Amino acid sequence: MTKTTKLGTNGPEVLGIGLGCMGMSGMYGASDEAEAIRTIHAATERGPVLLDTGDFYGMGHNEALIGRAIEGRRDRVVLSVKFGALRGPDGSWLGVDNRPSALKTFAAYSLNRLGVEAIDIYRPARLDPNVPIEDTVGAIADLVKAGYVRHLGLSEVGADTIRRAHAVHPVADLQIEYALVTRNPEDSIFPVLDELGVSATLYGVLSRGLLGGSTPKGPRDYRAYLPRFTGDHKERNDAVVDAVRGFAEARSMTPGQLAIAWALAKQPALLPVIGARTSAQWSDALGALDRPLSDADVTALEALVPRDAVGGTRYGAEQMKHLDSER
Repeated sequence: MTKTTKLGTNGPEVLGIGLGCMGMSGMYGASDEAEAIRTIHAATERGPVLLDTGDFYGMGHNEALIGRAIEGRRDRVVLSVKFGALRGPDGSWLGVDNRPSALKTFAAYSLNRLGVEAIDIYRPARLDPNVPIEDTVGAIADLVKAGYVRHLGLSEVGADTIRRAHAVHPVADLQIEYALVTRNPEDSIFPVLDELGVSATLYGVLSRGLLGGSTPKGPRDYRAYLPRFTGDHKERNDAVVDAVRGFAEARSMTPGQLAIAWALAKQPALLPVIGARTSAQWSDALGALDRPLSDADVTALEALVPRDAVGGTRYGAEQMKHLDSER
C-alpha cells in the first residue's frame, strides 16, 4: 500500500515523499536535464507527487524544466513554488521582495514557465522584513480567489508568523528544514502547526547529502560554502556520517533511507521532500517507505546521534540572521 500525506486541513493528498527539484538546476554543480526529466517522470508513476521548486532556482530554469517534464502529466503532480528571493545575472543573492505587486508579477512568470493554469501551493521563500506577513498572505489570497493559486504555503518562518498568516488565510503547510541533525522545529514550530491543523514539507532531511556521505563537487556546488561541510567541522561531522552509515548497514538500509525513515517515524503526518537529481536516487528514497523504523530503532539512533552531534549551522552566519524560523 502506498503511503500518502495530506497537506493541511483542506490541502491536497500526495505521495508520502515529495521530490525537491532545486538540484536539477545547478545548485549542486552541473546537472543532466535528460536525467532530471526521467527522475520527475519516475516520481509521477506513484503520484500525485509533490514537486518543490522556486522561481529563483536557476533564475527560472527549474520551473521551465519542470514545465517540460510534466506536460501530459499535470494530474499526477502537486506543484509547490517558492518566490521572493532576488538574484542578479551573476547568480548573486540580492535580498527578498514579498510586496503584493511583486509576488503577483512573480506568479505570472511562474505560471508561464510551468505551463499551468494554477499553482497548487504558493509560498514566500523567506519572510520579508519590510512587508507585513498579512500583506503578503492577503495578496496570495487574492490569487487563490482568482484561481491562479490553490493553496497558501509558508517557508522558514517561526510560530508567531505562522499564527499571523493563518489568521488571514488558511495555511496548507510550512516548508522547514528538519533532519536527524536539525531538530529545532520540534520545540516551538511543530506544536503550533499541530494546533492550527497545518502540515509541513520537510526539506534537508539528509542535511543536503551530509548524512549520506555526499560532499561538495566544486565551487559551483553551494554546499562548499556551508559551515557543516567546511573547516573545523568536517572531521567531527565525518564521524557522524560513519555512525549513520554503520547503523543503516546493520538494518540493510542505505544512509539516505535511514535519514528519511527517521523523519517519517518522528513526524508521520508530515512530508519529507528529497532532493533527488537522478532516478536511482529517487528509487533509493522511495525504499524508505518500505523500511519503517521501530520505536527502539529511533531511540537507539538518537542516542548514537544526539541533537548537537554535528558541528556548524545549517546556513552561513549571514543567512541564519535572516531566518524568522530561528528567532
